[in-house]
Amino acid sequence: MARATNTQVQDLAALARRIKRWGAELGFQAVGIAEVELGEAEAHLLNWLKAGFHGEMDYMARHGTRRSRPAELVPGTVRVISARMDYLPPNAAPPDAVLADPQRGYVSRYALGRDYHKVLRRRLQRLAERVAEAVGPFGYRAFTDSAPVLEKALAQNAGLGWIGKHSNLLAERTGSWFFLGELYTDLPLPADAPATFHCGTCSACIEACPTGAIVAPFQVDARLCISYLTIELHGAIPEPLRPLIGNRIYGCDDCQLVCPWNRFATPTAEADFLPRHGLDNASLVELIGWDEGTFLARTEGSPIRRIGHARWLRNIAVALGNAPPSPAAQAALRARADHPSALVREHVAWALARQERSA
Repeated sequence: MARATNTQVQDLAALARRIKRWGAELGFQAVGIAEVELGEAEAHLLNWLKAGFHGEMDYMARHGTRRSRPAELVPGTVRVISARMDYLPPNAAPPDAVLADPQRGYVSRYALGRDYHKVLRRRLQRLAERVAEAVGPFGYRAFTDSAPVLEKALAQNAGLGWIGKHSNLLAERTGSWFFLGELYTDLPLPADAPATFHCGTCSACIEACPTGAIVAPFQVDARLCISYLTIELHGAIPEPLRPLIGNRIYGCDDCQLVCPWNRFATPTAEADFLPRHGLDNASLVELIGWDEGTFLARTEGSPIRRIGHARWLRNIAVALGNAPPSPAAQAALRARADHPSALVREHVAWALARQERSA
C-alpha cells in the first residue's frame, strides 16, 4: 500500500467528518473510523476455531493472523473506515407469516435482492475516490465480506454497533438488518470511540435458535446453524437436524427476528435490496420444479446462485419433507427422485419417506 501524500496540510478531523458525510450521500446509513487493534477478537476467533465450530469453513482458519491484524493483510494500514448499509426490505412478505406456512420457502431477508457484495463495493470505491479528490493519492483497499477481515469487530471499534450474543452486530437505532463494508487505509484519521454493549440479560436469540446453535453467549457452533447448513455446507445435511430446519431453504433469521433491538429497524430505500422473483413468499412445490436454467436465470445477481442448483434442491427437499403430506408435494419430490446428483436423490428420498409416512 502506497503512503498517503499531501496529508500534512489536511485537517484530519475535518476530513473524517467529510468522509462520514460523503458516505451518507452515497447511501451508507453510518460510517465510522476504527483503530486496528483486535487482540480480544483474535483470541475469540482462535478459541472458536480450536473448538471446531467453523465446520467445513476451512477458509476461516486460513491466512493466520492476517484476519485479525489489518496491517498484515494490507501493509501500511493504520485505520479502517467501516460503513453500514441497511437491507431490510420494506415490501417483503412478513417473515413470521412465511415461517408459519410450511408450503412456503423461507429465504433470509439479506438474500431477497441483489448480491450485496457488488452493491457495497461500488459505493466503497466511490467513497475512496472522493477521499482521493480531497487529499490526493492515498493507500486503501475496499472489502465487503470478500477477504479475511473481522468486519464485525472492526465495526464495533468504529462505533457502529456492538456484537450481540448471537454474534451479529447490533446498533441501537437500527437493530441488525444491515451489511458492512470496509476501507483499509494508511490515512491516520482520528478513530471513533468503540460501541458499548447493550444486550443486558436478554437471551431471546439463544432461546429462539431452532437448532440450539448459539451454544453460549457470543458462541455459535456453525455446524448446527441453519445458515451454515443451507449455504456453507456442501454435503448432506445431518438427518437429526433436518426436521429442525422447517421451511428455511436459504439461511435463517430467527435470532434477528426475536431481537428487541430490531423493533427500531428502518426498511431500506435501496432498490437493489428489494425482493426479486417472489422469493419472499414462494411455493416450495414451485421452487423444486425449477430446472437449472430457471434457477440460474432467477438467481442472476443474487447471493443464492453461489450454492448451485443441486444444493438449492437439497434444501427445498428437506423443507418439503417437513411439510404436511400432500399429493402436490409428493409428486414434486418424485419428479426429482432420479436427479443426476446423489446429494439431491438422498434428500428427496428422505423427504418422500417423511411425506408418505405422515400421509
